[in-house]
Amino acid sequence: MAKYTTLEQIDLPAVADSYGLDDPRLAPLAGGAANSSFRLSTASAEFVLTILDNHDTASAESLAAHTQALFLLGVPTSAVVPATDGSLITHFDGRPVILKVWTEGRVEQPLPVKLLPEAGRILAQLHALSTQSPGLTDIPVGTRRLSADHEALIPELPDREFAAWLTDRLNRIHRAEATNHRPRTVTHGDLFDDNVIVRTDGSLTVLDWETISLDDPLLDLGMAAVGLAQENGELAPERVKALVAGYEQIAPLSEEDVAALPGEIIHAALIIAFHRYYRHHVRFPDPSKATYHLEMIRFVESVEGAFRCLADGAGQGRGDSQPSLGGMRG
Repeated sequence: MAKYTTLEQIDLPAVADSYGLDDPRLAPLAGGAANSSFRLSTASAEFVLTILDNHDTASAESLAAHTQALFLLGVPTSAVVPATDGSLITHFDGRPVILKVWTEGRVEQPLPVKLLPEAGRILAQLHALSTQSPGLTDIPVGTRRLSADHEALIPELPDREFAAWLTDRLNRIHRAEATNHRPRTVTHGDLFDDNVIVRTDGSLTVLDWETISLDDPLLDLGMAAVGLAQENGELAPERVKALVAGYEQIAPLSEEDVAALPGEIIHAALIIAFHRYYRHHVRFPDPSKATYHLEMIRFVESVEGAFRCLADGAGQGRGDSQPSLGGMRG
């Protein structure tokens, strides 16, 4: 597990020298599952200083380069501040460091429904970027998915009932995706509300590009539905409808995409369920989070139920009972 950096451990004069800052002041920031972040203030500007506790130099350089490339391409995210020597990362006590411009605003959980269309538009804007754009030519492929090694672990999970449920649902997804020929695009992979800043003018800024990859845009939209379209632990039809409506303003979905989206929402939930179980039961056992993964079982059931009801209503008289998003477009 990452060894987090505390405020007292930071050599502030060294940081100031690396970035050419006058009289900086630090305050810790809450949140962050893998890294240590601080608000850094000077007389003239505000920044976020992040000690990338969970990165080596290569991965930190990649994260910084991708973040800066996205900012320069117009994606609403925080700009990376180069050091005085022009590098996008520095080092503190052997750990990589990144400095970004502070975004004035707040995290709202849940993100208000009225802001979900903008979140959808940002995701569609991201998916429309050329993978040949400067800074985006070396993005990894499919890293948000469960790897073959991950899936090989599932039958041996101590909770055999959960393992059987996960295996069954993943097999269904794999069969459905066997004929998927959608092009891979730049994806965020973790568009949850704690990675979205609501700025003072009401616009959105997206943070945390650690799971950026080239992948199916519908899986990324499905992951955003898991992160932004829940209400009381279940899929909220009006929330996913608002998210998709914003997305389609930039990237209209085909009928085939519409039919596939419920499955990709479920796929995203299965990925989250596995990682929650594996982290809190196997890698870093935490009794306080022993049932955290079960939230995704309930969510998956709500997705299946919501779309089944929609499909039943849409298919009356023609025997069509397949899940569909069609009823959410009206």
